[in-house]
Amino acid sequence: MILVLVEVSPAGEAIETSREAVTFARDLSAAGGGVPIDAVVVGSPDDALVKTLATHGVRRVHALTGPAYDAFSGAAWAAGLMAVREKAGAVVVMAAGTPRGNEVLAHVGARTGAPMAANVISFGGLSPFTVTRQVVGGAALEEMQLGMRPAIFSVAGHAVEASAADVPGDGELVVETPEVADADLVARVVSTEEPAPDLSGALKSARVVVGAGRGAGSADGFGELLELAELLDAPLGVSRVVTSLGWRPHHEQVGQTGSRISPDLYIPCGISGAIQHWAGCSSAKAILAINSDPDAPMVTKATHAVIGDLHEIVPAINEEIRRRRAG
Repeated sequence: MILVLVEVSPAGEAIETSREAVTFARDLSAAGGGVPIDAVVVGSPDDALVKTLATHGVRRVHALTGPAYDAFSGAAWAAGLMAVREKAGAVVVMAAGTPRGNEVLAHVGARTGAPMAANVISFGGLSPFTVTRQVVGGAALEEMQLGMRPAIFSVAGHAVEASAADVPGDGELVVETPEVADADLVARVVSTEEPAPDLSGALKSARVVVGAGRGAGSADGFGELLELAELLDAPLGVSRVVTSLGWRPHHEQVGQTGSRISPDLYIPCGISGAIQHWAGCSSAKAILAINSDPDAPMVTKATHAVIGDLHEIVPAINEEIRRRRAG
């Protein structure tokens, strides 16, 4: 059996990356002959959440309840996940590659002595079980064997697209109240604050993103790029140097310390493609680079490239888009 930790939003819904992890589990289940998939959630899920997970192929939802789970604790959540795993006999324990998902699974790996692979994007052979995962902030891929049981891994965000199962699960709810040792509650969330508004949502979910780097030239050099973004109904993403210079706001930054994007098309203009930026855009399905340097890392990694001054090329693209739409 495959056991998936599902994170729930304040609104009581399974977060997108957890639904992606369940979809990944379903592909793994099919490759393994159709083994069942169970989910673990913390708290008391409503019928809508159980039904949603069932449509994604989950057979049974285990709800961890009790005072020990009222606030987040990586060790406590791991203890509850382990209790369900031992009772159900799961051979795979997985979660979304979120900060919480990776932390909980790291605790599970430490308790079982089994290795844990973070940010997995695909799996290969089943015997031995082999996965491919992102490392160095997504700048490189590593193949890793998970020969011990349980196999423990998290799924990188947007490695797969969340989808409903052809054959839905049963949607059974089981309330669990596993005991948690005092030692597992030493490190836990004791207070929370309202976060600053996250203005990067459109960037993270966009199908097309227009990128801008130092090649824009100045804070006044983004006119054509913003026009292209508007024509393509795309947000603007920028490199770290652009935000460091104060040319554009931080919420537009793409990279290891900014947003990680996975659009169908990324159009980086005047961006050299340093490893920090590449970590945020390497999941793009196609990249069309516009750069004056034919040897820039972004150009060499791009699907397609146009070599030249972005202030000449981008206006020409904009004009062509308008001409074709007018015709």
